[in-house]
Amino acid sequence: MVAVNLGAAHYWLDHLYGAIMHRMRLAPPFFSGGWGGPKLELLEQMSRQLIAQGLAQVSLQHWPPPAINPVWRTVWESRRARLQEGVFTTPCEEMLKQVLPIESQTARVRLLSPRNVPAHETSCVVHLAGTGDHGFDRRLRLGGPLLEKNIATMVLESPYYGKRRPPLQRGARLLCVSDLLLLGRTTIEEARSLLYWLEAAQGYKKLGICGLSMGGVHAAMVGSLHRTPVAILPFLTPHSAAVAFCEGILQYGTAWEVLMRDELLSGSMTREQVVERMRTVLSLTDVTQFPPPKNPNSVIFVAATVILLSILVYFLPFVFVMCCVSSLIHL
Repeated sequence: MVAVNLGAAHYWLDHLYGAIMHRMRLAPPFFSGGWGGPKLELLEQMSRQLIAQGLAQVSLQHWPPPAINPVWRTVWESRRARLQEGVFTTPCEEMLKQVLPIESQTARVRLLSPRNVPAHETSCVVHLAGTGDHGFDRRLRLGGPLLEKNIATMVLESPYYGKRRPPLQRGARLLCVSDLLLLGRTTIEEARSLLYWLEAAQGYKKLGICGLSMGGVHAAMVGSLHRTPVAILPFLTPHSAAVAFCEGILQYGTAWEVLMRDELLSGSMTREQVVERMRTVLSLTDVTQFPPPKNPNSVIFVAATVILLSILVYFLPFVFVMCCVSSLIHL
């Protein structure tokens, strides 16, 4: 009973904090540029077509994913490990590239791997970014302990984040709703190509993909579309972005008034109607519409009640390593 009460207190404190941050305008809101006009219409149409055709069937028809050829440089190396950074052109189809910001069309990735151990004797986990996770450092720190287990870590910088961020965007606050769909679609395509590159070009026998929050949603999607079983580790992940923006704390940081006035909508709409429209759009990011994983035994979902979340943060590196090793064992 105490845990339930404390959990409720944390829940309401989170929402109170979000409301205060938004009302005091301490940070710019999400989607201050509106829905995205024709870009959103294009992305909705493409996404609904893929879902109607069946994502499992589409992924088989388009296998292997588009080839990439990263250009690498060594950031540092020691006796035990090496950190490399690679760049490559995003493998998204041309129609998506035309609406993707030029800054986001060049992907950046870092690979932390053990030295003097051939790839076929090691495993590699691709770590995708959560909301607001610019650059590489946070996720690379989690990759350090994996080196002890001969597990490499590949970290992809998301489009719209870090050096891939458009100049008018402040921080992680995407300008348009269409940007969120583009971010997800591009991340999925890049991660699929990276997994295939690690497998086909580098010779890794065991692969995994993971992410926190938004990164976990993308990881679950990518893992489900890979032709062979991979370890999948979504951490503290909702089933879609609709949960975060329509029910969670991000609802307080969303420019609902701008979205209500956007010319994409015909006529005036109430706040409730706009929220429902947002829920419909973001339902396209629902991971439950994707095929089930090839090997459910190699999938670990890490979830927490609100009261346990603050405790889990302190033990995240330990939990992360334990889950990675456990899921890779089942491949």
